[in-house]
Amino acid sequence: MPTSATRLAPQTPPSGRRAPRTVRYATILTAAALVAGTGGCRRHAPRQDAQTPVQGGTLVYATDREPICLDPHVQGDMPQVFVAGQYLDSLVAMDRSGKILPWLATDWTVSDNGRTYVFHLRHDVTFTDGTPFTAAAVRANLDHVVDPHTQSSTAGGYIRQYAGTDVPDDYTAIVHLKTPYAAFLEVLAQGFLGIESPRALARPRDENCQSPVGSGPFRIVSWDRQNEIVMVRNPAYHWGPPTALHAGPARLDRIEWRFIPEPSVRFAALQAGEVDVIDSLPPEAETPALRNPDLRLLVADRPGNPTNGTLNIRRAPFDDIRVREAFIRSADIDGALASVYFHHYRRAGGPLSPSTPFYSADFEHHADYDPDRARVLLDAAGWTGRNAEGIRTRNGAPLVVHVPLKASLSASERTLWEQVQATARQTGFDLRLENADDTTVNEREGRWDYDVRIGYWNTNTADVLRIVFSSAFLGAAGVAGHHQNESGFSDPAFDTVVNDALLTTDTDRRRALYYRAQAIAASQFLQVTTYPQSTRLAISSAVHDVRLEPSLNVTSLYDSWVTR
Repeated sequence: MPTSATRLAPQTPPSGRRAPRTVRYATILTAAALVAGTGGCRRHAPRQDAQTPVQGGTLVYATDREPICLDPHVQGDMPQVFVAGQYLDSLVAMDRSGKILPWLATDWTVSDNGRTYVFHLRHDVTFTDGTPFTAAAVRANLDHVVDPHTQSSTAGGYIRQYAGTDVPDDYTAIVHLKTPYAAFLEVLAQGFLGIESPRALARPRDENCQSPVGSGPFRIVSWDRQNEIVMVRNPAYHWGPPTALHAGPARLDRIEWRFIPEPSVRFAALQAGEVDVIDSLPPEAETPALRNPDLRLLVADRPGNPTNGTLNIRRAPFDDIRVREAFIRSADIDGALASVYFHHYRRAGGPLSPSTPFYSADFEHHADYDPDRARVLLDAAGWTGRNAEGIRTRNGAPLVVHVPLKASLSASERTLWEQVQATARQTGFDLRLENADDTTVNEREGRWDYDVRIGYWNTNTADVLRIVFSSAFLGAAGVAGHHQNESGFSDPAFDTVVNDALLTTDTDRRRALYYRAQAIAASQFLQVTTYPQSTRLAISSAVHDVRLEPSLNVTSLYDSWVTR
């Protein structure tokens, strides 16, 4: 039991004020309405529609990627948490300022040593299979997340410190951690750690993947793979998040969550009125959508480690920091973003996306495009020769960089890396983009058989730095031997900094430590960072109050309603 009751304070970034979460809600009035949050841009928060909400109706939502499993505890990819936001609730919520608020837990205390959390729970919550929500459900969910059989690459990584949960009564859950974890409440606010029915969790994993059960505003009726997920309203729902616009059951009767991988087809379906909302608005459609009086855009950057190519420093050529810096300075990311994304995507130059707590802008330009410096660095590293194709050589061996590309990689991301390939070649790199199916690429990554790994990590805490760069995450996790630290970076000084940041809830102390962590990661040239991950929705004018859940800026349809 805790020796005293202490609250975790909301966190702020290194600037001394909280970074805006970069939300854009645009009409067709001006292009400026699409410009967001930080870096001299304007912030536009979601608003409640001025009309009177209407009950009932069906909303058709189309996205590009299908989840691998509907249970977000398993593995843990962004399509899962988008769906989970409609049928799962969380113990706590995060508001747009980063403050942690009660949700399924009405109150909590934290022990002086930071290792015990006592959660007091609502008494009136029921899962849609009829199972009551109790402290036993909290224990079952946390146990499920860390169970190796669950194969959780995301949520399991977030709560490695979890030791167990005591249940002194039905509505008190005492959660024990092995070590202090200042980010615990932050990650509990994410859908990846949403609370599922313990009765449903007791089923085989694959069965629960197909039809998980939550206590949220909608329940899953069916999943027709490669086609759609159907969800219907939970009529008993009256425990919505504190950030919602209304109380009681959802306004919609039904959601049809469709999968349309081809970007042009997805946008055409929206224009034709066949779907009401599309996610992953293609960059080439963003300007036409802005000009269409029948559409609105909702665009928000997601926090965490931005989209990037992580360099494998466990083998040549990137075991040499000079070659790493040269490669990063050979990549004209700003030019590629302007060309591929039509100036709609902004640069993320540091190890944290700007909407992440404790982000510092000081590292945005530490490795800008500078081919002259790249050439000097390669000369110093001994890559002074050139072969007939103009590729640098050392002792007769060419400077080759292998980049496996998953089949699921978007066409625009592929084009961006083709432009990186072109500019890197000008300084002497033979950048080989190697196409393969996702399983093959995952297996290669598990064996460290790559020079650049393309990815990102969305999370609402600066603790992402520990996940993607610390030595604690070098080992395999989840499926296919996946390891979260894809660079292979291991530095005791860095480990000390990010671990110390979990030992304190003092805002200034955390800010200073995460600043130091960003400085170390940036100085080692571990990633070619490109742009912040973002949620990009185009919404029919017949749809109202589509909102974004604040912790990860993923879609929430609880408040939404339609007029036909």
